[in-house]
Amino acid sequence: MNDKAAICGIGETVYYNRGDSPHTEFQLACMAITAAADDAGIAPDEIDGFVTYSDNRNGPTRLSAALGIQNLRFAATTWPGGGNSVAGAMQIAESAVRAGYANNIVVFRAIAQGQFGRFGQAGGSSGMGGGYMAGGAAFSGPYGLLSPAQRCALRTARFMHDHDISQEALCDIAMACYANAQSNPRALKSGKPLTREQYHASRWIVKPYHLYDCCPENDGAAASIITTAERARDRKNKPAYITGAAQGDGASYSTLTPDDLATSFYTPVAENLWGYTGLEPKDMDVVQFYENFTGAVLIALSEMGFAPPEGIEEFVSGGALVGPEAKLPFNTSGGNLAEAYIHGFQLINESVRQIRGTSTCQVRNVEHALTVGGPGYAPGSAIVLGASQ
Repeated sequence: MNDKAAICGIGETVYYNRGDSPHTEFQLACMAITAAADDAGIAPDEIDGFVTYSDNRNGPTRLSAALGIQNLRFAATTWPGGGNSVAGAMQIAESAVRAGYANNIVVFRAIAQGQFGRFGQAGGSSGMGGGYMAGGAAFSGPYGLLSPAQRCALRTARFMHDHDISQEALCDIAMACYANAQSNPRALKSGKPLTREQYHASRWIVKPYHLYDCCPENDGAAASIITTAERARDRKNKPAYITGAAQGDGASYSTLTPDDLATSFYTPVAENLWGYTGLEPKDMDVVQFYENFTGAVLIALSEMGFAPPEGIEEFVSGGALVGPEAKLPFNTSGGNLAEAYIHGFQLINESVRQIRGTSTCQVRNVEHALTVGGPGYAPGSAIVLGASQ
């Protein structure tokens, strides 16, 4: 990739608690895309490509008609999955722009859980439908392993057991997200700081996850526009160059062995990403990790190479992830846990803001920003943005 394409525009809607949005999911998508076009300094009808993930409702034909696009040249989506595909969608768009298939590709995610139902409930997320269970759920569902929280909790519990990790490590992840959200007026948890006492007093969802280990359910949309590096230099705002992106797979749900259970499926993603870019974890000035659940973040931090499993609790403790001066500036907008759960796409926009120097929790002299998609689900994906070519 080598910085041949860049993000030249970002946009988002107001973020709402589930069911509070006055707009439909499609309207939210159009609002975020229009905002991204304005941020890029182009008209919406100059967009000629769409890429998304986990979205079969807001299709390219309907979007083109609503936005006045006359010449749609490219449209794609990732393999089925969840927020694990957020960086994979960016990778597809980057490849298409470099190949010349389109000039301005918008990557977006719109989500209205108040309109279409909750992601966290067991039925819609477990492969159940038509009176039967399909795919991996056919192996796990009969034993009561039905919801995303249950599936991720099982791997987290094994990881914590194998490496003698305490509940405090999960608490540190949650508290970092809430602390960083306090400077972000967009964040739904702004003005609602989290204490360690509140964390431990909150109800169990599924052990080892307390309430604050789980992301909330929200409505909203976010979008980014990708173009070539040459075009991006002439756009309205500072570009964030795409230094590299990677996808990777691990053991599938149906072939997990006991040794595989404590995984976030991100070891191959790390191998691919650092191999493509020639960079290492120590080169990252700021990171955004998708946190549907805190435990998956602990495992992914380790598998991406930031600390060995036996050292991960010490790595995240003592406020090491809090604020722009942190040992590892982390989820600086509040992430899924405290800014909003927009299926992780808001993390891409926060990485762009860090590159531009416009974050509400701005890290000094950012050269490289890492965004890691939803750990705990495969194939996973990650992307590195750079400040310069």
